[in-house]
Order: sequence, then structure tokens, then C-alpha cells
Amino acid sequence: MKPIAIAAACAALLPVMTTLALAGPIERACMASDRGANRSLCGCIQQAADMTLSGSDQRRAAKFFKDPEAAHATWVSQSKADDAFWERYKSFGQTAEAYCSG
Repeated sequence: MKPIAIAAACAALLPVMTTLALAGPIERACMASDRGANRSLCGCIQQAADMTLSGSDQRRAAKFFKDPEAAHATWVSQSKADDAFWERYKSFGQTAEAYCSG
């Protein structure tokens, strides 16, 4: 009887575990943030990131959810690489706003 109950519990959790495993870095950071985000909104923001940012840009931008000062430091940086990233990040933000707002 116990193996059947364990199997049923695992089967019930599989869709949730698969969804989390497939979530991108932006969605995971969004879900972990303290901003009261929900799975639907975070998933939409991830879709906007997939349309506008490379994987490395997504990983960098995901850090901004935990460390907003990192975003500010990138914004004020004099580095050409940071400036180029910031332009891509702004495009992502505009896309997410247009794509995910209600």
C-alpha cells in the first residue's frame, strides 16, 4: 500500500517539478523575489526575456532581482560592454511591460 501512495504523490508532484526545472533564470528569480509575483506573471516575464536577451544576459539580469544595486552599478557604469547590456536590458523591460501588462 505504501509504494502506491508514494508513486501517486510523485505523480502528482511531477508537473510542478517539471515546470520548475524548465523555468528560465528570470522566472526563477522572479518567483524567489519578495515582490509578490505569481507564476503566470513570472512566466510571462521569462517569455519576454527569451525574446530579447541571450542566456548570459538573462543570468546577469536575474541577479538584479536579489541585488538592485547591481542594476544601478551597471546603469551608471562607463563600460561599453555595460552600456550595450543596459540597452538590451531596457529593451527586455519594454517588451515585458508591453507583453505582460494586463
